Amino acid sequence: MIDSQALKDLFYIQKDITYLNFGAYGSCPKPIFEKYQQFQLELEIEPTVFVNETGPAYLKLARTALAEYLHCQADELVYVTNPSYAVNIIAKSLQIGPGDEVLTTNLEYGPCDKTLNFYCAQTGATYIRQKIRFPIESKEDFIYQFCAGISNKTKLIFLSHLTSSTALRLPVEEICAIAYERGIMVFVDGAHAPGQLPIDIEKLGADIYTGACHKWMMTPKGSSFLYVKKSLHHLFEPLVISWGYKTANPSGSLLIDNHQLQGTRDYSAFLTIPAAIEFMKTHQWDQVNDYCRQLSQNNAQRFCDLMGSQPNSPINDDFIGQLFSIPIYIPHPEKLHDHLYEKYQIQVPVPSHEGQFYLRYSLQGFNSQADLDQLYDAMTTIISA
Repeated sequence: MIDSQALKDLFYIQKDITYLNFGAYGSCPKPIFEKYQQFQLELEIEPTVFVNETGPAYLKLARTALAEYLHCQADELVYVTNPSYAVNIIAKSLQIGPGDEVLTTNLEYGPCDKTLNFYCAQTGATYIRQKIRFPIESKEDFIYQFCAGISNKTKLIFLSHLTSSTALRLPVEEICAIAYERGIMVFVDGAHAPGQLPIDIEKLGADIYTGACHKWMMTPKGSSFLYVKKSLHHLFEPLVISWGYKTANPSGSLLIDNHQLQGTRDYSAFLTIPAAIEFMKTHQWDQVNDYCRQLSQNNAQRFCDLMGSQPNSPINDDFIGQLFSIPIYIPHPEKLHDHLYEKYQIQVPVPSHEGQFYLRYSLQGFNSQADLDQLYDAMTTIISA
C-alpha cells in the first residue's frame, strides 16, 4: 500500500497546491536535492580540483550507474541538459539530402518536431509527419497507420516513447524491429520514459535514444542523456567544439569525447543520478509506478465522460502510464489552466495539439484519489457554470 502523504513529505512541492503536473518538470526529492547541493558546494570550495579531477570521476560513476539502470554500455551514453539538446546533436549531423525522408508522427513534442523540420529544410530532405487517426484502436492499429509512411526513401524514423501533449505510450519496440528489418535508423525520444517505464535499451533496439532524468527519475533540472549505438558515434559531430574534440587523451568513446566537455559549466545535476536510482530502490519505486499507473487509468474514462469526449486510445498498459490527456470541448480552453490554479489551487496543464485542447494530469507517488476528485469536482463546477 502506497502512503501518498509520507511520500509527499519527501518532496518540496508546495503543500497547499494540488500538483498534477509532474510530467512537465518533475520535482526533486529532498535527499536527491541535498546531494545536488553537496556537489555544488564541493565545486565552489575547490573549483580547480573539481573541474579537472573529481568532477570527471563523478561523471564516470554517474554514467556507469545510469547505464546499468538503462541496460546499455556506459561508453554509449553522454549527459546533456535536455532531450531537445540531444535532438539537435543528432539532427545537425544527419547524413540526409534531396530524395531522403525522415518519418515521424503528428504527435511529437514541438521543439523536437521543429528541429528535425529545420534540418530537413536545410538539407533538402523531406520531413513526413505521419498523421495518426484517433481513436487508436490497438497497438496493431498504430503500427499499421505509422508504417504506411515508410518508403524506400526513409532514412530515419523519429518516435516518442511517450508523447507529450497527448500522453500516449507508443509501441516503439515493434517499430524498432520493423525498422531493423528494413535497414532504417531509429531515434526514440524517451523524455517521459526513464523512471516511469522499465527501459532496456539493448532489447528495445533503438539506434539512438534520449531521455530526461529530471522528470520521472526526479533529479535536478537540466539532467538528461543521449544514447547512441557505438558503431554510429562517428556520424554525430558536437554542437559545441571544445577540449574533447580530437583530444590527445581519447576515452575510447567518441560520443563522450565529442560531447561531454563544453567549457566551464556546473554539471552537478548529472552527478545525482546514482542518488536518484538509490532513492527509487529504497522507496520501492516499481510499486509507486504501478500505483500511479492504476490511479491514472482508473480515472481516465470518468474524466472523458465528464467532458463528453472519448479517449484517444484504449485505456490500458499498452498506451496509458502515469499521464492521461482528456480531450476537452469548452469555451476559452486557453484560460482553463490559470482559472484552475487561481481559484482551485490545482496545478494541471492544458496543452493544445493541432487545434485540440487537452486537460493532462500526470501523477507521482504523492498524488491520491482525493487529488483527482478535487480536479473532477472543479471541472464539474466549471462545466455547470
